[in-house]
Amino acid sequence: MIQRLGFLGVRTPSQAAFEATVALYRDLLGAEAFVEEPAAVWFRASDGSQVHVYGPGEDDHAFFGAAPVVGLVVDDFDATRSAMAAAGIAFIGEPQRAGDAAWNHYVGPDGNVYEIMGRVAGDA
Repeated sequence: MIQRLGFLGVRTPSQAAFEATVALYRDLLGAEAFVEEPAAVWFRASDGSQVHVYGPGEDDHAFFGAAPVVGLVVDDFDATRSAMAAAGIAFIGEPQRAGDAAWNHYVGPDGNVYEIMGRVAGDA
């Protein structure tokens, strides 16, 4: 079950677009930047959701394409991913994990990239 939207990732096609997009989130919308790199700035909203802005030269997220990528927070990451895989949803790589958080990008039936995110039980 989807709990909420937790992430929005956007790629920008030029340095000017990158700078303008960063200014939009920081200066006009008041989002807090918590990661600032030459080609990526990550913002946190007051509810904890994140907006990541990627500029030219940031190649790790090239698979996003031109459309924004939305991360859906689910109540049971492992069960949701298993059900989606069984239904034929194509995942991009293996799940990534940090502590008790996990996420995995996938290609939706519409051809766009999305992400599921959630908590997982720690290793015993």
